[in-house]
Amino acid sequence: MKRIFLKSIAAAALLTCGMAQAQPPTEIVVDYAYADVFKEVHERIAKDFMAKFPQYKVTFRAPTPGYEESAQQALRQAVTNRLSDVSYQGLNRQRVFVDRGIAVDMTPFVNAEKDWAKMGYDKALLSLGQVKNKQVGIGFSLSTPIVYFNADLVRKAGVNPENFPTMWDGIIDVVRKSKAANPGTYSMHLDWEITGNWMWQALVFSNGGSMLTPDEKKVAFDGPEGKAAINTLAKVANDGEMRNISTSAATQDFISGNLAVLSTSTSRLGIITKQVGNRFDLRTARMPIQKDGRLPAGGNVAMMFAKDPTKQKAAWEYIKFATGPLGATAMVKATGYFPANTIPANDPDMLKPFYAQNPNHLTAVKQLPVLTGWYAFPGENGLKITDVIKDRLQTVVSKEALPEVALADMSKAVQALLQR
Repeated sequence: MKRIFLKSIAAAALLTCGMAQAQPPTEIVVDYAYADVFKEVHERIAKDFMAKFPQYKVTFRAPTPGYEESAQQALRQAVTNRLSDVSYQGLNRQRVFVDRGIAVDMTPFVNAEKDWAKMGYDKALLSLGQVKNKQVGIGFSLSTPIVYFNADLVRKAGVNPENFPTMWDGIIDVVRKSKAANPGTYSMHLDWEITGNWMWQALVFSNGGSMLTPDEKKVAFDGPEGKAAINTLAKVANDGEMRNISTSAATQDFISGNLAVLSTSTSRLGIITKQVGNRFDLRTARMPIQKDGRLPAGGNVAMMFAKDPTKQKAAWEYIKFATGPLGATAMVKATGYFPANTIPANDPDMLKPFYAQNPNHLTAVKQLPVLTGWYAFPGENGLKITDVIKDRLQTVVSKEALPEVALADMSKAVQALLQR
């Protein structure tokens, strides 16, 4: 009888063990934007993560075209209770998810990590994911606006690439010379239409300005700094002979060797470098900035939307992996972004050799000391304000309106959309 009893216990133990082993992995649903930039790297990170943590499964939703679409999609999913567990959102779109109670504060998860101080999360970079004293985002990929230029075209114009101008007037002079010296080519393109009015903010911030007053009740970009910014855009369109075409079309001209200068995000550096290949000598330069100016940090953060504790545990492990040294290394090599984790850049087994062999990628890293936040307009009309600003900038590029008229119109329209 005793033997039968022991056999029963053993059988039960084996059954329990088998059931535990047969348990399906905890699934987390993840979404992100810009498939052309991120699809490959996200899939690789997820594959490596699941290999290390087989108890978890990562499933991706179809990528959205951009950060505005990603934010709008998440807001709709919140209504239908279909939110992703982890969502990669633009730095300037975190605020709306905090205001609506969607974002999970990850501060308790951070505090529970015994070795957090040694994990490469710099306080200044972490602050880019903080809203209302909550850690709602962990930086995944960061960027700054930079200047790409075709050194071969510049040389033919009699300009030494090593002494490329640091201010807009000098750059405009170079591109005019380049166009004259290289018949059939174009001068320059400034990515004014980029998501979230990022380049407009860069032009204003680089002159020492801001979007709104400190109490966020009045427009502040209509002051001297904003006037300098809108005049720069007008000067690029007029004196710099920038065509009224999409950045996508201008980028193709640049890649084919027919555009001297392209000013856009460093996020495109990986793709542009790969597509240019050996066609010409591709160089990058720092974004023009005044002495007291700043530049908005672009890119995205990993946000946690999961509310179930089991899902949250899985989501946190995934976020740590994706934004940690291994995920950051994979991300940098596949894109032009720089990491929000400080470990890889100085590790000889990670990114230190990469940066040494790819100096174009260091341009954005060198601009870290002048980084500021990518501003998010407050209230329900935040996304609408983005569209209003873009529409008014278009009138300057198309030369339908004088810069001062467009700025006054923009200021009035944005002011009307601010909460009182």
